[in-house]
Amino acid sequence: MSDTANLLIELGTEELPPKALDELSAAFCAGVVAGLKQRGIAFDEASAHALQSPRRLAVRMDALALLQPEQKQERRGPALAAALDGAGQPTKALLGFAASNGVAVADLQRLETDKGSCFVFRSVTPGQSTADLLPTIIREALQALPIPRPMHWSDLDYLFVRPAHWLVILLGDQVVPGSVLGLSSDRFSRGHRFHHPEPVRIANPECYVDALRAAQVLVDPVERMARIRTEVAALALANGGGARLDPALLAEVNNLVEWPVAIACTFDRDFLRVPQEALITTMESNQKFFPVFDAEGRLTEHFVGIANIASRDPAQIRQGYERVIRPRFADAQFFFDADLKTPLAAHQAALEQVTYQAKLGSVWDKVGRVSLLAQVVARRLQDAGSNIEIPLVERAVSLSKCDLLTRMVGEFPELQGVMGRTYASAQGEPPAVAAALDEFYRPRFAGDAIASGSVAQALAIAEKLDTLAGLFAIGQKPSGSKDPFSLRRTALGLARTVIEAGLELDLVALIEEAIDHAKRAAVVMQKGHAVAPVLVPRLCPPWGRSLDADAIELYDFILDRLRGYYLEQGIQGELFEAVAVLKPASLLDFDRRLRAVLAFSVLPEAAGLAAANKRIGNILR
Repeated sequence: MSDTANLLIELGTEELPPKALDELSAAFCAGVVAGLKQRGIAFDEASAHALQSPRRLAVRMDALALLQPEQKQERRGPALAAALDGAGQPTKALLGFAASNGVAVADLQRLETDKGSCFVFRSVTPGQSTADLLPTIIREALQALPIPRPMHWSDLDYLFVRPAHWLVILLGDQVVPGSVLGLSSDRFSRGHRFHHPEPVRIANPECYVDALRAAQVLVDPVERMARIRTEVAALALANGGGARLDPALLAEVNNLVEWPVAIACTFDRDFLRVPQEALITTMESNQKFFPVFDAEGRLTEHFVGIANIASRDPAQIRQGYERVIRPRFADAQFFFDADLKTPLAAHQAALEQVTYQAKLGSVWDKVGRVSLLAQVVARRLQDAGSNIEIPLVERAVSLSKCDLLTRMVGEFPELQGVMGRTYASAQGEPPAVAAALDEFYRPRFAGDAIASGSVAQALAIAEKLDTLAGLFAIGQKPSGSKDPFSLRRTALGLARTVIEAGLELDLVALIEEAIDHAKRAAVVMQKGHAVAPVLVPRLCPPWGRSLDADAIELYDFILDRLRGYYLEQGIQGELFEAVAVLKPASLLDFDRRLRAVLAFSVLPEAAGLAAANKRIGNILR
């Protein structure tokens, strides 16, 4: 008889939250693996993997030892000098140590250490059956899951993310007896809620995936996603285009279905005159549909929905998908037409009534601060040889927040910037201004491009710098893992824009100015009138002058964001530190210095020259 067996654990539930399912599944598998390791139970770790569907969490692994190894324990007692008296008889300390372990003094052993001799108690406990330990391991893994809001169900005392209905624990072809969340284990799973509502008998872990597939459940998320990709791509191609498979949408849809079936749908072509970003947002964010594009990247009237059932009448599902999207598109068309009747600039006055931050004033107050900073940035870029036009920068800043008050952005907040560009273009604003209204938000996410035009770059830098300076000035700095205003992302976006656009700017001087504007705004909001802000000067030797403490802290905060940025490019932390200690006022200068150090570090002579330089430095001290 083999001393190992394959393992299957499945917990059946009500539909799990799709956006949390991947994390829950991975954490459950990791918890089971950790529990086995903690108890010294051997298994094929490479085979351990998480399986899941909207109605289940499962773990599958091979070659699990059926018996836990012997548990050897060693407990150290008193040192020899304290354990025996002058006559060599046990002292109270030694007798107490023996009694605490439930043995006689004769059962203790001596241990020689580098600190001298002491008495020890050694014991060997036979290993427990893995089957006896598994229910506890599973309970511990479930209790450790990242569940922000667990729930009760029925009249049970248990808490979990969703009500649990069945439990399968198989070790080889044997059911492991146990109770988890009030459920007794057996070998019966459940198939698709509609296609196969009957229990599904699982003979052994090896047949689990196939048994559920026969019951029209794809429990392997990789297989399920592959089917969605294949079917969506095929239907898009059949309709003369290609689908955009947004990774986040794909992951969410994958966690909404157990038996995915793609359905090709269409909408009225008249809706295509609405900005495609609004239609795409409706399809992807609201309805979880995949839009179809033509060869030139233009949105078509086709889209693909994913059903969780193989219907005998797919036309009914298609009609339902088309019916549910029509009123949302009609709303978007109404908002778009209504917004076009009002110039963007007409919203400026209303921005005074929109609070940006209680201590920093209205959104229009923020626009005013950004305008001052953007003009400074533009002038310094001109001094460095840029042909940037300051009137265009001023116009872009003045319109930068106006789209927040449009009906379209009110309905689809994620379209801020996009609609600003769209409306500005339609209303005859210069192309550089229109583009800046969208691009100044970049980079919106990790890996996103920076603003491409000089006007957009000046606005992006000023906007991000005002956001950082304002929140630092009123004490709303990130703390530990908490960053409610995404200031780390904002700081990295600012630094990336300066470096990747090759802009020669004195960041320290810009921070000083931004902090000053922010503190003046905070004083006005607090006292109701303008007075000089209270600055706390602190000497900063690298720059040869005193700066406000918040300004120094903000500079360090921005610089620290670059550590990970360069690490992703393969530049080691020690090289980063070698340049960071100099605190260059220009981020472009910082980047050039770092890349020069990197180029030097790969030379064959680098180590010898660095060592010689260090010796010379030590001699001259």
